[in-house]
Amino acid sequence: MTVFDFHGPGLTEEQWRHISELAGTLSTEQALWLSGYFAGLDHRKRELLPTTDVRPHDGRVHELATGSLETQTITILFGSETGNSADVASALQQSVGSEGLEAVVADMADYKPRQLRSESDLLIITSTHGEGEPPATAMDFFEFLESARAPHLDDLRYAVLALGDSTYDQYCEAGKRLDRRLTELGAIRLVERVDCDVDYEDSASEWIGAVTQELKRSLDRTSTGHHAPDIALQPKITKRIVDQRHPFRASVIDNIVLSGRGSTKETRHIEVSIEGSGLKFEPGDALGVIPSNDPSLVSALLDALGLSSDEEVSIGDRTVGLGQALTDEYEITVGSTRFINQWAELTGADDLVALRGKEQADARSEFLFHNHIIDVVRRYPMPGVRPSAFIAGLRNMRPRLYSVASSLSLVPDEVHLTVGAVRFELNGEPRSGVATGYLADRVAPTGTVPVYIQPNPRFRLPADDVPILMIGAGTGVAPYRAFLQEREARGASGRSWLVFGDRNFHTDFLYQTEWQQWLKDGMLTRMQVAFSRDGRTKSYVQHRLKENAKDIYAWLEEGASLYVCGGRELAPAIHATLIDALKQEGKLSDVSAAEYLGTMQSTGRYQVDVY
Repeated sequence: MTVFDFHGPGLTEEQWRHISELAGTLSTEQALWLSGYFAGLDHRKRELLPTTDVRPHDGRVHELATGSLETQTITILFGSETGNSADVASALQQSVGSEGLEAVVADMADYKPRQLRSESDLLIITSTHGEGEPPATAMDFFEFLESARAPHLDDLRYAVLALGDSTYDQYCEAGKRLDRRLTELGAIRLVERVDCDVDYEDSASEWIGAVTQELKRSLDRTSTGHHAPDIALQPKITKRIVDQRHPFRASVIDNIVLSGRGSTKETRHIEVSIEGSGLKFEPGDALGVIPSNDPSLVSALLDALGLSSDEEVSIGDRTVGLGQALTDEYEITVGSTRFINQWAELTGADDLVALRGKEQADARSEFLFHNHIIDVVRRYPMPGVRPSAFIAGLRNMRPRLYSVASSLSLVPDEVHLTVGAVRFELNGEPRSGVATGYLADRVAPTGTVPVYIQPNPRFRLPADDVPILMIGAGTGVAPYRAFLQEREARGASGRSWLVFGDRNFHTDFLYQTEWQQWLKDGMLTRMQVAFSRDGRTKSYVQHRLKENAKDIYAWLEEGASLYVCGGRELAPAIHATLIDALKQEGKLSDVSAAEYLGTMQSTGRYQVDVY
């Protein structure tokens, strides 16, 4: 039998393989019918071919897909930690839809990367976490795309919107990584990447307008007689009725110190009423709190600047007093690269000028760690600075997210929080965290707090009969209180196991009496605790896991869902301990243990919420 090396006009090896496999299964009648079908399809494609090429921003010629409009795919992917990327993705879908194009929105966590081969237009919105890392839920997508397994994407057009925080030196790095990699794989940039700071809404709206406009041009070139409705080129992002831009003023019910007398830290239990707000949430969700700055800090900063609180500044289309702007609109505690650059330009101070540029990232971070904005203003004064010039270096006030520590099913119309107050001394003065200082010192019962709900669909309870293993440290125990309240309200039958850690037993055993009551009632099946500062050697939650490796493996084998919540350093320590437990008790190799946990993560049985 002779083998002919004939792949047709431009057919790839994979296309030819599919055609060959199909041809071998066809009858004579089927083959004739298909030949007519492809002839008709070719005629329709030729009618829809554009008369000119599209030249994207990088100067390369990209011929639009020659398929019909029905075959064009627009996929919007988002990677998000706080939900902002998901909101932008939804706004983009609406904008594109108004032009008569159907776009599918998907979380990177749910998207199968091998589908990239079949995409036509890929629109990506991703945040950056920490020092240049993608969101935890997007890790698999990034790993695939940056690996040798990633396919060539010569037929793909794409656009990237990067959300980030200019406080970090690796600003918007996750989006930059995707942009670089997609270009390396041959994809064509539809519009230029846009990098957004924490005040992202306006920049994101402009990007949405640019993407929509470019897709509209494609639509106009590839369709005959199609008239799409006109839209504004810069659509505004539409969010929920109650969101971070339109928060609900929640009445404070209670605000008490939860940690015991003599504790080395201050942890508070705060209860607010959301009655009349229409807000709904599930255990695992977060409450967004929009803080205001300490009035004493605002006053000290105005003094250092030599400015009056009554001087007016423009914020968007509003004019407000400088004092109000510094209280409610801007971050005035920790500085950022933007602030250093702006203040260096205004003052011309050699020390600050020397901190500019990427190569000075480490030195700049060290400087900002030891100097807040007020310290910089005092050390490098700028007499006569204009208010508008000063605020140009500031970032917009950001909401802070706190895991909800209560269940609507058990405590209707209320949200409970567990908040660790941040207090320290810097340059001889007491300092506090922006939001935790606000909540601890200036939010009293009968007062109100601007709030909204931030859903967290990747930290959810399983079915009522499924066992749950909850691992938390410090205020990371908050969502587990909500979990057990919810299970109590629903009369859930599934077993539950809490592994909790903090500093000292007598002062930091948060919600101790409640856990003990749940143990007595049988709602909580087991509890192990670790207090790092009670003994000569420090003891952490991972030590309790190691001691109970056999039972942990048994629970996992029986289908338990596992949760980790706490500071960012907790997650890798817990993951490593779980790997060891699987190797020890399940006799698994390193690779098999990693695959075991990977499967749990992909199926939602292993969920992590860190801050």
